Amino acid sequence: MGEGELFIHEYRESDIRDGMVIVGFPSVGLVSSIAASFIVRSMKLERSAAIISKDFPPFTIIHDGVPSPPMRIYSGSRDCEDKGEQCEKLTVITCEFMPQPDIIKELSDVILSWCKKKGVGTILTLEGMNRTDEEVPKVLGVGTTESTRKILERYKVKELKEGMVTGISGLLLSEGERHQMDVICLLGAARAEVPDARGAANLLEIVGDMLPEIKLDPEPLVKEAEIIETELQKAIESMQQAKKPADYSQLYG
Repeated sequence: MGEGELFIHEYRESDIRDGMVIVGFPSVGLVSSIAASFIVRSMKLERSAAIISKDFPPFTIIHDGVPSPPMRIYSGSRDCEDKGEQCEKLTVITCEFMPQPDIIKELSDVILSWCKKKGVGTILTLEGMNRTDEEVPKVLGVGTTESTRKILERYKVKELKEGMVTGISGLLLSEGERHQMDVICLLGAARAEVPDARGAANLLEIVGDMLPEIKLDPEPLVKEAEIIETELQKAIESMQQAKKPADYSQLYG
């Protein structure tokens, strides 16, 4: 392993074959990070792995007294035994910072290779987009394969026909299409200037249709998202106070 190379460290073996991997990195309005954190909490997922690189900012996330690297992977079983459907494992990859642009290609390759090795069925990456027009749908979608585009149609998600998706979501889409892996990107409209809990709730409504065992009563959902939003904002502000611009990745907030 070369110096600075990205790699995934697994704390425990996790069987996620044919399951879904959700990727939620900071984006416009922090909607993807808020949504990813909500899913981890709601589904009671446990930390199973972490993505490690010397190029990530030097901070540690503490949860229930346990220190973890800044980019974590959580896994668990879906509770779908009584719903008459095939039960799948669920995995969430999340962090509170946006990696430097020059390592995003390597990061996307590592995630895609790991998912392929694990036999993952679908990758669902969450992204924010600037809310510039009230007539634009609250959530748009992009799929890499015919089957993923049928999933978008099934859940009545309007496809993004023309445009650009940047960052890790953009690379997961283009590389996923190149390798014909099933990757879906959901883009939620959000206010760019502040963390947007309601924008995250719009994303979660679609994810909740896909994963109906997530409890999505609208008012508690927004309140919980606002709590997560506050916690994320505090964590980011704490990181920014210690940050040296020349040495750290870009932090959102």
